[in-house]
Amino acid sequence: MITQQIILTSRPRGVPTLDNFAFERVLLPDMHQDEVLLQGLYYSVDPYMRGRMNDRKSYVAPFVVGQPMEGGVVAKVLDSKSDNFKPGDLVTAGLPWRVLNIVPSIWLQKIDITHVPASYYLGILGMPGLTAYIGLLDIGKPKAGETVVVSAAAGAVGIIVGQIAKIQGCRVIGIAGSDEKSRLLKEEFGFDEAVNYKSTSNLKAVISHLCPGGVDVYFDNVGGEISDAVIRNINFDARIPLCGQISIYNSSEYPRGPRLQPMLLSRSALMQGFIVSNYQFRYPEAIQQLNQWLNDGLLKYTETIVHGFDQLPNALLGLFKGDNTGKMIVEA
Repeated sequence: MITQQIILTSRPRGVPTLDNFAFERVLLPDMHQDEVLLQGLYYSVDPYMRGRMNDRKSYVAPFVVGQPMEGGVVAKVLDSKSDNFKPGDLVTAGLPWRVLNIVPSIWLQKIDITHVPASYYLGILGMPGLTAYIGLLDIGKPKAGETVVVSAAAGAVGIIVGQIAKIQGCRVIGIAGSDEKSRLLKEEFGFDEAVNYKSTSNLKAVISHLCPGGVDVYFDNVGGEISDAVIRNINFDARIPLCGQISIYNSSEYPRGPRLQPMLLSRSALMQGFIVSNYQFRYPEAIQQLNQWLNDGLLKYTETIVHGFDQLPNALLGLFKGDNTGKMIVEA
């Protein structure tokens, strides 16, 4: 059986381009006992993938040049040699970027689409939702009446973080990359304030104005100058969940910015990096609570859906231009 796959052809220097990817036709192996044949329906593209394109030690192995990219996928079972899955079942797993895959059944998790779209299992009920829930509640520990600032607030994680903070009784300020995204954060997702960082020359002063009582929790998705500005406004005993640094993922050299240690020290603040896969023991509770909030109408979600398996590279590159609101998904 022949299928199409997308491979990494070279490691990018700076911002990736389409030249770093190639399409191949590949012959799938025969299916063995406890294996399943899958057809990809929805593919996730995520900022962390940029780090895996580098040959650098990290919390997950880099992509291999000449081998397919991989990420979260919602797929349909076409054929099965497993007692646990039957044709027609919908599943999610981390899979190579192929139209068809044959994989061990132990990799797979069935999904229920009775009340939510299948693609939500790559977003609010998948890694981004888990990241938002665990990062904010376990590290940020927001308390009612506190002020929470979220960078990349209109992204897949940030849009959930802000709403969970509101559920906790906090005042929430989002930082986004356009006036339209800022408007959506306030009007559709309940943020108290939102700022387009591209339209201000003094973000520190804007944050100070919007947070007259200071910042108690800063959920950091971007790093760089945005985080420098927010951290200058943190309160005593502030908490900073360090989720992502998308502003520097394409940098060939790490930029030098303000030294944060004096601000953290003088305010007795906590900054903690986290990788959501280290918190798998928290997944059942998180998924149950996110589902409950969705069903109760306390959480809203949005996706940017790109159509066509061949658009996966373009969709990934679009993340670094801010093309997405909410989760970026490719529908095959």
